[in-house]
Amino acid sequence: MSVIKILFLGDIVGSSGRRILEAGIPKIREEHKLDLIIANGENAAHGFGITQQICKEILATGVDIITGGNHTFDKKEWPQTFNEYASKLVRPANYPAGTIGKGSTVVMGKSGHKIGIINLMGRVFMDPLDCPFQAFNREIESVRRETSIILVDMHAEVSSEKSAMGYFVDGRVSAIVGTHTHVPTADERILPKGTGFLTDAGMNGPLDSVIGMKKEIILERFLKKLPIKMEVAEGPGPLSGVIFSIDSDSGRCVEIERVRKNVL
Repeated sequence: MSVIKILFLGDIVGSSGRRILEAGIPKIREEHKLDLIIANGENAAHGFGITQQICKEILATGVDIITGGNHTFDKKEWPQTFNEYASKLVRPANYPAGTIGKGSTVVMGKSGHKIGIINLMGRVFMDPLDCPFQAFNREIESVRRETSIILVDMHAEVSSEKSAMGYFVDGRVSAIVGTHTHVPTADERILPKGTGFLTDAGMNGPLDSVIGMKKEIILERFLKKLPIKMEVAEGPGPLSGVIFSIDSDSGRCVEIERVRKNVL
């Protein structure tokens, strides 16, 4: 049995998040001999969306694949971004048929093993997309024809929907991790059929903030109920994510390690 290691990094928020990746990835990649690095980038462009230039910056830090979510298409440059980085960007698979981009991909890891990535988005308190459970059933068929090593990014608001998806995919993928809430959870575990699970990987962004946004503005919104425009905060924060160790033969998860390292 050989073990491959996949690092998944939670939502990248603004320029602070990109600096955190730049500072933290080289050391952790060397320390853990990582096969692949995946990061959620839907908040990378000043908190909302992603652009061509920011894709370039994120990939330059050592990230191999960027996943998305409900802010994936917030920037007007999205057609050019997806066309230029089609092999590096994955958006939720349950967007309607015909939406630009793809909901899954298979790439080669550093050790030569093929690794599949599937991106899904929840529907509770989120945009009313297609059913993520049915979307998974569609995507898994093609991905499993190429590899048994598969990771799912479940971009969702509520922990119950992420947990339900975990049990739904248990035994069919190597690992599933939640994104979107920007708050890391401490419930990492291997589910009964061998799938690694973590409800939320947390945020790569400014710690002195309200989930990455300027705290003064968020307090005004709560206190006065005025539609003040949110602005991304700046400042240091930890590198946040999770490392899944996967048996390359069976595709089962054998170990999970949460990552939360101060790098700035």
